[in-house]
Amino acid sequence: MVKIMGQNNKLNFLKILLFLLAITSYELLVTSYELFAQDKIVAIVNKDIITQKDLNDFINFMRIQLSTQYQGKQLESKIQSMKLDLLDKLIEDRLILQEAKKDNIGIDPDRIKAKINEIKKHYGSDTEFQNAIAKQGLVQADIEEKIREQTLMYAVIDREIRSKIIIKPVEVTDFYQGNIKKFIFPEQREFESVTVDNESKAFEVFDKLKSGQGLEEVANRYSLAINKFSSLRDGQLRKDIEETVFKINVGQISAPVKIEDSYYIFKLNNIIPPRQQNLSEVQEEIHAMLFNEKMQEALTKWLDELKRHSYIKIL
Repeated sequence: MVKIMGQNNKLNFLKILLFLLAITSYELLVTSYELFAQDKIVAIVNKDIITQKDLNDFINFMRIQLSTQYQGKQLESKIQSMKLDLLDKLIEDRLILQEAKKDNIGIDPDRIKAKINEIKKHYGSDTEFQNAIAKQGLVQADIEEKIREQTLMYAVIDREIRSKIIIKPVEVTDFYQGNIKKFIFPEQREFESVTVDNESKAFEVFDKLKSGQGLEEVANRYSLAINKFSSLRDGQLRKDIEETVFKINVGQISAPVKIEDSYYIFKLNNIIPPRQQNLSEVQEEIHAMLFNEKMQEALTKWLDELKRHSYIKIL
């Protein structure tokens, strides 16, 4: 009987061992597959390769970089729009970096540190910054390397493209004269407002103002702050505020407008009519627009030329 129990124990131990080995083998298989997927080559650019990990790291880096300008759904929307052209962008980046290596372009390390510090300012502390990049599977060295690459690309583009673009004064003048209607400054409205925390008090204030009492007098009586604004009718204001302000006439008071948990009353003080801007007012704007157009055209042409003389294979 003792021998039988001993044999059963050995069999049970063997079953457990085989089960554990099976689990370990499965975990190793999954890990190997994940690593393989990450290291999968998606493109070859001359002697360089682009892997799936490169694509993923680029997205994660851009999420960190764009988080200084966008948050939440707006940030994710921006990231999703980039994904469509991600591989093409990485191929072009690789071509530009290869040009930088040919000419041994160097980058001052202080520039990279300054950029890192600029990004860190948008986080509460260094710990928060490190935690944020860790969530993207990155470390600070990854961010520094990406910034170094970006700076190298800017240096190459500046030398090959930007420095060679010239906008002549006559081009600015010709554009202005050919598009003069585009440079009409729209109507502008100057107004004041007070904010009241409940509906009954808001209509009480409104009645006082409608009866002819001055805004400053009523505001002092109810301990309300007067805010002064000016705006164009172009989406600068919330839609409900814009509709209210652009509906009333000079000197008129608007009925209380509920915005979230407060009530706003507006008084229109002045209407500045549309006017034609002269060339001196808009020449910098036109110069920048023409420069950017030429810059984009020249950059596209230059990149197309690099691609024609390179070995590029998308796998």
